[in-house]
Amino acid sequence: MIDYEGETVEEEAPAKAPEKKMSAEQAEFIEKFEQFFDLSLSEKVSELNANYPVQKSIDVPFMELEKFDPDLADLLLENPDLVVPSAEQALFNLAPSKPKAIAFEPHVRFFDLPNRIIIENIGSDCIGKLVAIEALVTKRGELRQKLKKAYYECFLCGATQTVDLTKDGIPPKICDTCKRRSLKLNKEKSEFINLQRAEIQELLENLKAGAPAAHVHMVLEDDLVNVVIPGERIEVTGILRLREMSDESEIYIQYIEVVSVKKLKKDFEELELTKDEEDKITSLSQDPDIYKKITNSVAPSIYGHEEVKEGIALQLFGGTPGKTLRDGGEIRSDIHILLIGDPGAAKTRLLQFVHALAPKSIYVSGKSVTGAGLTASAEKDEIGGERGWVLKAGALVLASGGIGSIDEFDKIGKNDISALHEVMESQTVSVAKAGIVTQFKAKTSILAAANPKFGRFDPNMLAVEQFNISETLLSRFDLIFAMKDVMDEEKDRKVAEHILKSHKEAGEAVQAGKKSENIVVEDQLEDALSQPFLKRYIAYARKNVFPVLSDEAKDRIRDYYTSMRRLGRTTGTVTATARQIEALVRMSESSAKMRLAKTVTLEDAERVIRLMDFVAKSIYTDKETGRLDIDIITTGQPRSKVEKYKTIINIVEELSKQFDSVPIEEVLKESGNFDIDRGTAERLVQDLISKGELYTPSHGHVRITSRS
Repeated sequence: MIDYEGETVEEEAPAKAPEKKMSAEQAEFIEKFEQFFDLSLSEKVSELNANYPVQKSIDVPFMELEKFDPDLADLLLENPDLVVPSAEQALFNLAPSKPKAIAFEPHVRFFDLPNRIIIENIGSDCIGKLVAIEALVTKRGELRQKLKKAYYECFLCGATQTVDLTKDGIPPKICDTCKRRSLKLNKEKSEFINLQRAEIQELLENLKAGAPAAHVHMVLEDDLVNVVIPGERIEVTGILRLREMSDESEIYIQYIEVVSVKKLKKDFEELELTKDEEDKITSLSQDPDIYKKITNSVAPSIYGHEEVKEGIALQLFGGTPGKTLRDGGEIRSDIHILLIGDPGAAKTRLLQFVHALAPKSIYVSGKSVTGAGLTASAEKDEIGGERGWVLKAGALVLASGGIGSIDEFDKIGKNDISALHEVMESQTVSVAKAGIVTQFKAKTSILAAANPKFGRFDPNMLAVEQFNISETLLSRFDLIFAMKDVMDEEKDRKVAEHILKSHKEAGEAVQAGKKSENIVVEDQLEDALSQPFLKRYIAYARKNVFPVLSDEAKDRIRDYYTSMRRLGRTTGTVTATARQIEALVRMSESSAKMRLAKTVTLEDAERVIRLMDFVAKSIYTDKETGRLDIDIITTGQPRSKVEKYKTIINIVEELSKQFDSVPIEEVLKESGNFDIDRGTAERLVQDLISKGELYTPSHGHVRITSRS
């Protein structure tokens, strides 16, 4: 006898489902599973019994069942509708007595099947069988309630009947007693189960070149609801089912009735490597020229752009992941790079190389990209025949753990590209739409390419003045490269020779019947690594190497930063910010990873400082003063130009005391007293008018706006 809130109830076994005829074969399976649970998983069974209903399932590795009874394991794959219920009944039989108030209905979650199939290969031969799929979650629907046991009442004769609708039960239409169509569902006495629909798509690295990603819907029930979120990589084990299309009765749509879900953290670094490959990787890391070889391995078909390739190589390896601040905040380890160059500067080729190399990478381009497409969205969509709000992961969420290559970066709309601010800094995507508030992880390195604002770089203007990208977004890139097409006869000859040689070798390979997929992993070029070997080298480094700053490297980065700040104080400009320190640390750690080193040395720090200086001289240098000025990126204007703007504003303000509307000619004359030549003053006045700081009440006259 047990007392529950003052009431005394009899202790008895949980109520069983309505009795069904059990075949001798089913009874045999139940007995086998009772033995299996008792011998192999007794601790898990005890834990389930103790924690039910907080814990409703027991996870069973397929290999454990196969060791116990190979024939039963094989039957599970072929006929899960017979085996899974037998396993759950055995679990029910082993449970100790429970109060009647608690309905003990455990689930058995089989996982880690020996063979996994890809979504595009799921066909009619898989119907009704247990399958395992590795996939990305792209959508998740709202939580629904599915009728499990229906309690019907006849409103004519008062008779009642209960129907189990767990599997293929059909709701009755006629009363068993009076034989009339007079049944009404009593929802209060009926039993429901949580249900959720979701959509998964093929893994990016499994896609064939040019092939679209295959999708399939899945149905999650009971304790599996709200387990997955869009953007996650999971292994789904389930039974392939069919449902009839509403418009064509002879056509059916397939879906997965999920048995178990296993979350995977398989990113760039999780490529499978053999022992022989690992030995070759560690041996090669001792090569004193390894840094040069890896840099030369980045898009070797493209001539020149050594610094750009060096930056991309650092991006591929990344910094030390998993670091957190004292307050719990995460430190970004991924490196973001922006390429802005003249047409024909091989920007797209570089992006395509990285897209082909990184196993978890997404390539997007142009005006077809939207903010929701890049990050995530909540949209009204149809999953499994129902209308409702679903969460849909965007490109950078799906590429989490890899690299997002964004071409034609400057062609993306301003409202859409603003969605990248959160992704690039905190590496999360927050969604608050249609009553759905959630946050996705987007641990993605971004490699973006864009063209100058006027098509080609104007050598007489600052590079940043020709970027059609907001300053707040520019400041989040660790490295910004201006790829200019400079007329140089000697360089042009070498470029032409390199391209022609590459085409000649490629043509000879076609004649000989060779294909790129026939290149073996061990093949290496004279001064570079083959692409398959480079991919494995990077994967090994990212998985096993987590460098830490040495005191020498730390002191060098500190001294570099303080010297830059000191230079800024003497010139009145901002030459470095804290973001430059973090970028230097990330790249220094990446440089150490290339050598598979556990410590960031002074040499690593010097290498990335040299690269940062290269970027600074080409991007952050004020052409008028020759000084470094980080405000060029953070504000879009060098400090010298901002000061001249202020001077023009002050001149107009002083002249406003003499003139109601200030003649522009008077402003130009007065600007000469402040060492601003007439041509520059004219451009500054026009810029201030276009910015809305000045306005023209009449031709040839200006006034200061109220905000100025």
